[in-house]
Amino acid sequence: MKNVTDSFVSLGYWPFAGSFGFNTDILATNPINLTVVLGVLIFFGKGVCASCLLSDLLDNRKQRILNTIRNSEELRGGAIEQLEKARVRLRKVEMEADEFRVNGYSEIEREKLNLINSTYKTLEQLENYKNETIRFEQQSAINEVRQQVFQQALEGALGTLNSCLNNELHLRTISANIGMFGTMKEIID
Repeated sequence: MKNVTDSFVSLGYWPFAGSFGFNTDILATNPINLTVVLGVLIFFGKGVCASCLLSDLLDNRKQRILNTIRNSEELRGGAIEQLEKARVRLRKVEMEADEFRVNGYSEIEREKLNLINSTYKTLEQLENYKNETIRFEQQSAINEVRQQVFQQALEGALGTLNSCLNNELHLRTISANIGMFGTMKEIID
């Protein structure tokens, strides 16, 4: 351990170089060491070169852009397809709405005419019932008047008969009426 520490301490005692520069003396630079160093740099430095890195970056960027364009095209195609489907559904719904509107107007007109006809029939029936009721009431009034007139006539006739008739005339009238009813019964049978 002491040797390692001594070697670091001894580094501190090296003299500083006066300047930096290229040594053009081939014998002093050791061409074998330079060849080995350059060979190692070329072998391991192939993937590190700036143009290679830039090319890889550009290729990656190009692939990402192409993938983005491809995805955008797929999304655009899907959107166009959905738009067409929506347009077809819209046309179908508009046609159904027009059909419902036309049918609705036709149905409304039909119902309106049915209601008007039904109202006219109801009014006509009410008018007929009213006329029948008036005729019935007239007939009832006429019958009541007839009955009263007949009753008064009968009372007047009975009063006249009772004052004019005696028993014998009364019996002859009853016999004549019974004979008349008997004749009528024979005619009917």
